[in-house]
Amino acid sequence: MKYSTALLFCLLFFACKQEPSESISEANLSDKYTSFQLTTDLSALSANERKMIPLLIEAAEIMDGLFWQQAYGDKNALLESLSDADIKNFAEINYGPWDRLEGNASFVEGVGDKPLGANYYPADVTKEEVEEADASIRSLYTMVRRDNAGKLTAIPYSEYFKEDLEKASGLLTQAAEYADDPGLKNYLTTRAAAFLSNEYFESDMAWMDMTENGLDVVIGPIETYEDQLIGAKAAFEAYVLVKDKAWSARLAKYASLLPALQKGLPVDEKYKAEEAGSNSQLNAYDVVYYAGDCNSGSKTIAINLPNDEKVQLAKGSRRLQLKNAMQAKFDKILVPISKELIADDQQDNITFDAFFGNTMFHEVAHGLGIKNTINGKGTVREALKEHASALEEGKADILGLYMITKMAETGDFPEDQLMDNYVTFLAGIFRSTRFGASSAHGKANMLRFNYFQENEAFNFDEETGKYSVDFEKMKAAMNGLSELILTIQGDGDYAQIDALMKEKGKVSQDLQNALDRVNEKGIPVDIVFEQGTDVLGL
Repeated sequence: MKYSTALLFCLLFFACKQEPSESISEANLSDKYTSFQLTTDLSALSANERKMIPLLIEAAEIMDGLFWQQAYGDKNALLESLSDADIKNFAEINYGPWDRLEGNASFVEGVGDKPLGANYYPADVTKEEVEEADASIRSLYTMVRRDNAGKLTAIPYSEYFKEDLEKASGLLTQAAEYADDPGLKNYLTTRAAAFLSNEYFESDMAWMDMTENGLDVVIGPIETYEDQLIGAKAAFEAYVLVKDKAWSARLAKYASLLPALQKGLPVDEKYKAEEAGSNSQLNAYDVVYYAGDCNSGSKTIAINLPNDEKVQLAKGSRRLQLKNAMQAKFDKILVPISKELIADDQQDNITFDAFFGNTMFHEVAHGLGIKNTINGKGTVREALKEHASALEEGKADILGLYMITKMAETGDFPEDQLMDNYVTFLAGIFRSTRFGASSAHGKANMLRFNYFQENEAFNFDEETGKYSVDFEKMKAAMNGLSELILTIQGDGDYAQIDALMKEKGKVSQDLQNALDRVNEKGIPVDIVFEQGTDVLGL
């Protein structure tokens, strides 16, 4: 959607949103998703840690409700207006009447296109108005409304969502009383205070200091994907996690390789001059609860946080691999896609270890490159605006593969498994592209597929309709795309990324043909969760 038409669509949405009515079009919309039960072995947790889980889940449920308000508005009014069970269920999956896997297309009759700014801003706002307003309007942690004179005004989350955040704060404080680990106790306490103060820096720093905890939680306003107007607003979400200490021990060595990998990036020195903090962590977890932003549409299977550039430069980041959710996507989605689209002689290269590794190094690669522009345009996120998230995801994808390649060259990664990572990487593009044009990850995959195709990184057999990796050409394309992305980020070149996304950040006909074949096979696009204390037996 062009920005010049955003106001029209927002007004249409505002007019229709109050009384949505049921669509009678497509049936079985929810079949795009396959169900998976979120469980894990809780025996490694202490008795106190097991007592914490219901409290953390209750706090997560509050985050879920807050994200509904940010993404759409009145959840109950929407759901009560829908009598068709499938459409109602689909609205719950999407946190609103727009299909997140179909470019946010409306599936409820009478509801217009989703506003680029979701419900963070007034329905009639324009991008230009937001950019020209006071800096508080672009704060991560404010909702924007109009005052009586029609002027934009910023309302802190702590005020706008006061009652719910006070309750969530109390639950985290209560959970902290059971925390045996000092780091976890400190994080829960400071996060509880952040809900009331609207200041999250201290709690982000505290989250980075946790190293020995077996139970973990990510909670609060975090990612900015939902704000597609200027990418400024943080969305509420939560994960409740149980650390897999055995898998985590296997991964620990890779974080220490970041400084050398940063120095070797295939780009001019000025684009890799920054050094991330040395306290970066890499661990594996089983998730027992998702809520809010991370639970909407396609489900996150790995996390790299905090997003605050100041925290990253001071302490690095933590990379959390969500092993049980990852295994579900591999078994239920990636393997069936691969059988349909990947050449028979490369089928054996599709492995869970490669899928896990590609996903893991994607998250590690967020720590590479540059966070601040080299020419005074501020942070990369500020300079690239609504394209920042998609380009950052594209960077992490391609540099993750770069990392694996470089480590194979130095003996830090099994060289005989490298082809597995390349072929599984290609299959992963087909999986993630199905997340749609509205997803930052989806846009990143479209950009990469089109770039790879132009550079002959893979071959297509018209007789079999299947793809195969050309290792050397894919390696060259990987380096070329890495340099392009890192340069755009360092320069803060909004005009270049805007043009590039318009040209390559879309589904080509060849890619659409491949996706149509996958869809015709009835392969689900993503997963939904059976989760909660009942599922865990608590």
